Amino acid sequence: MKITIADESHFKYAQIICDTIADSAKVRGTGIAKRTPDYIIKKLQNGNGVIALEGEKFAGFCYIEVWGHENFVANSGLIVHPDFRNQGLAKKIKKAVFELSIQKFPNAKIFGITTGLPVMKINYELGYKPVTFSELTDDPEFWKGCQTCKNFDVLTRTEQQMCLCTGMLYDPKTAKIKRQNKVNGKAFKRLKSIKEQLFLKKKKDE
Repeated sequence: MKITIADESHFKYAQIICDTIADSAKVRGTGIAKRTPDYIIKKLQNGNGVIALEGEKFAGFCYIEVWGHENFVANSGLIVHPDFRNQGLAKKIKKAVFELSIQKFPNAKIFGITTGLPVMKINYELGYKPVTFSELTDDPEFWKGCQTCKNFDVLTRTEQQMCLCTGMLYDPKTAKIKRQNKVNGKAFKRLKSIKEQLFLKKKKDE
């Protein structure tokens, strides 16, 4: 299995990506924003997608959307072909597109909205946290993408405050602080351990 950044050489997979997304929504009975092959091709042209292939056979895909003057990016359209499900591939694709997002847009907040518990679990493991919709992008173009979802009426009735989807957000600034605190915590424990060893040695020498 090869997971790689998608490019123009993958145009031939645009239709099957769209079909797989649509078929998955029907099977799960959940809302999902529909995408056209032309829309997917634009993501491939910009290098804003990750594709999984086994040889020449399509296995999975996920793409990046950029919103609010690159202040926000979303990892959307995560899909695994039925022939390759239950193998942990979704998690690998999600991690790859997450890392691509950080590489291309290091200062952007990464977010997503989903009804899928497996995706929520993956997001949580990557460092996302559940948030209200007000903490996500206010770019109207993003929310227009929800118009093809069968639950769009819920979003409009609540004035875009909530829907059946859960909003999740990864803030690089917050994540950096957590990583630093973790490093500082480990350094403090090491220093404490060294001091305790020195103290015990001193008492022993006495």
